[in-house]
Amino acid sequence: MITVSCKEETYIYNAYHMVKAFYPEEDVEPCLDPEREALINVSCGVSVADRGCSKLETERELYRQLESLTGRSLPWGILMGVRPTKLAARQIQKGMNLPEFIEWFGAERCVSEQKARLAYQVALKEQAVITRALEGSDSTYSLYVGIPFCPSICSYCSFSSGAIDAYRDKVEPYLEALIKEIRGTASMCAGLTATTVYIGGGTPTTLNADELDRLLGCIRELYPSLKEFTVEAGRPDTITAEKLEVLRRYGVTRISINPQSMQQRTLDLIGRRHSVESIREAFALARSMGFDNINMDLIAGLPGETLTDMEDTLRQIEEMHPDSLTVHSLAIKRTAQMGQSGYKAQTGDIEAMIEAAARSAARMGMEPYYLYRQKSIAGNFENVGYAMPGREGIYNVLIMEEVQSIVACGAGAQSKLVLRSQVPNPNRRKGELTNIVRCENVKNISEYIAREQEMEERKSQLLTVK
Repeated sequence: MITVSCKEETYIYNAYHMVKAFYPEEDVEPCLDPEREALINVSCGVSVADRGCSKLETERELYRQLESLTGRSLPWGILMGVRPTKLAARQIQKGMNLPEFIEWFGAERCVSEQKARLAYQVALKEQAVITRALEGSDSTYSLYVGIPFCPSICSYCSFSSGAIDAYRDKVEPYLEALIKEIRGTASMCAGLTATTVYIGGGTPTTLNADELDRLLGCIRELYPSLKEFTVEAGRPDTITAEKLEVLRRYGVTRISINPQSMQQRTLDLIGRRHSVESIREAFALARSMGFDNINMDLIAGLPGETLTDMEDTLRQIEEMHPDSLTVHSLAIKRTAQMGQSGYKAQTGDIEAMIEAAARSAARMGMEPYYLYRQKSIAGNFENVGYAMPGREGIYNVLIMEEVQSIVACGAGAQSKLVLRSQVPNPNRRKGELTNIVRCENVKNISEYIAREQEMEERKSQLLTVK
């Protein structure tokens, strides 16, 4: 156990995550201790004195001591935030070129040259996507629709979803409640233009063809003109020709077929109850039916996997040649089965896996177009989306760069409202201002259904009174 004691609360978050990144296999416990003389004290032998320095300078000092003690560096340095490309975009807007940015990012945040170059490259691509998507308009939004059902729950997953076999009797009332919410949302957003719709989960294609038809029919009725319409058909064991035909009928422009790995023993271990061959079959079926923008997701650092496994997975992905590839570094959340079991990620091969994926994407003609990080990510790495030119996921860029409101429907879905002026941040005690407000829907599926039914009953009662 490593203890991180901070004299002031402002240091706790970044100090904890920095120490955790240097010691990913250790249990790390943060605590506030105003009586300590040092600003930050780490029980492994690190102490940062109070010299009246800025927060940034203090964090750099903590980083240097940990770097010296462990003999290793972190690829993203002291940067603990999830959106490093925002910093790159700001410097690009100031006219900073790539060599200047690499030097600045290294000195300011101790970021490696490789990651600084990646952040700069992605920031340029994101800006091009945003400009093309929004066309200078600030009266737009995107819609997210959550389907919280899966064939089985993967051991790394922390999303609010349930196994379809256990929730089959909830699907119909959930869908009914969801369609009501979607209609109500469209009404509230009248006067704004929808840019994209993204149906995620869970696994949306756990719905049968008739259920998908009802959902997509409602969405297309309300949103006849979109720049992108994405449906996650993530699990190959949920994909059928009948369901794909429904997606085609309603003009879905982008789908995801997500293997995570092409190693059968890994799929079995993480609870994905399908075969490697079913991935190939589902992909070939989608291609044969005319889908020309298919994304595939992979995870670097899954239990038991080596660099050789990742290279073999990438070889098989290249044979299918998807239009985009999203490469995640394993992140273990406390609510996931892995987190509950106390699993500790083995970070040794992850960097090499990520580099192998970047080379594979380049061989397929793809370029990195969006990037984000997670606080629980293994090895201080990142998640990167690669795409063929013109096949970038517009929704992914819009939600990551927070340039547009994302209105979310469904259990556990989180709306992210981008305001024109700043307001007091409801999630901060000290009254800091923000122009981004997050609103999370109720997570429990039964509660979500009950809430919609209760609202319908109240509406009926009001009409009766009138």
